[in-house]
Amino acid sequence: MALKRIILEMGSGNDLHGGDYTKAALRAVQDALHHSSLSFIRTLGLDIKTMQVEVTIGVQRPDKVDIEAVRKSLPYGVVTAKAVKGGLDVPEEGKHDLAVIASAAIAVRFDLP
Repeated sequence: MALKRIILEMGSGNDLHGGDYTKAALRAVQDALHHSSLSFIRTLGLDIKTMQVEVTIGVQRPDKVDIEAVRKSLPYGVVTAKAVKGGLDVPEEGKHDLAVIASAAIAVRFDLP
């Protein structure tokens, strides 16, 4: 048996005011989750608790993302998460406000023959 990726879902999220990288990351994860339905997992008799979920968040300041909050936002599986350089920061001209845009990729793997 080997881990095989069966789902790869993407999402985007933002924090329009305040420059909160974690808020943007959590919104990106929720966006990705809302594009998916995992009904086939039950149909195939797979145990949802054993699925391996890998979350990658892309933001301009990866060190500003609360990875534990991102990890805990996933409802099922054994979840790992990381933040990498990506996304987009959009400063407001003449002001001290920052819009943060995050990207999320969620890969789901199962141990399959």
